[in-house]
Amino acid sequence: MDILTFLAAPFIASLILSGIHAYLGVHVIERGVIFVDLSLAQIAALGASVAIIYGANPHEPTAYWVSLGFTFLGAVIFANVRAKHSRIPQEAIIGICYAVASAATILAMSKATGETEHLKDMLVGNLLFVSWHDVIKTALLYGAIGVFHFVFRKNFLAVSMNHDLERVNGMSVRFWDMLFYGSFGFVVTSSVAIAGVLLVFCYLIVPSVAGMLFARTIGKRLAIAWTMGTLVSALGIYLSVKFDLPTGAAIVCTFGFVLALMGIIKAVMYRRLSAVALEAKTA
Repeated sequence: MDILTFLAAPFIASLILSGIHAYLGVHVIERGVIFVDLSLAQIAALGASVAIIYGANPHEPTAYWVSLGFTFLGAVIFANVRAKHSRIPQEAIIGICYAVASAATILAMSKATGETEHLKDMLVGNLLFVSWHDVIKTALLYGAIGVFHFVFRKNFLAVSMNHDLERVNGMSVRFWDMLFYGSFGFVVTSSVAIAGVLLVFCYLIVPSVAGMLFARTIGKRLAIAWTMGTLVSALGIYLSVKFDLPTGAAIVCTFGFVLALMGIIKAVMYRRLSAVALEAKTA
């Protein structure tokens, strides 16, 4: 019972992270900017690092707001580099930003005391020791962002599905890009503080990819993504406690293993269906 009580807050936090990131992951994959979350998460980590070397406590509001400011700057860049006739792919800019932010974070933390521990927390997080205060605060923030996206879901989805255009149904794609990346920035900044860069990326991409393996419609993909996120989070947290492993890294590896298993199942199903279709055609 004591273990269940201890794991309650991390599990609820993982459900919250899975819920919002699986939804945003659908948009990210449709836009073809797979590594935007990883890049924004690293930019958020850079902002926190800068705040730390100037004396801010990693768990105080100052570090959060500096991190958020850096994330918004990255969001503005990503929303404006997309150009219909540009020769430079948006994904290239995202990758460059990630590499530079990663190197800058290492440089910044080299000037801070306890840099190894800070870098580890920003990379894989400290989900196992998340407080109920952080869980409630994150739930309220993500709930507000979720309501915002639900109200304008048709607009966001239309822009994500037609991201190469300048205007969709009379709407400015750049304007809705700014709204998308701005709200995305809030999510990433809060998520990195709880779960770290790698786990945030996994929550965004892996469940959405799993949904795409078995479903075509957005609703079914989300259902699969949320189910996978819930089960894998529970399994990853259990394994981390059972074998005394870092929680974030354990969940990331569990995501990878489960996705690989789902890919094998999908391949087997496809071969069997192809064999049945071939038999029916030759009969």
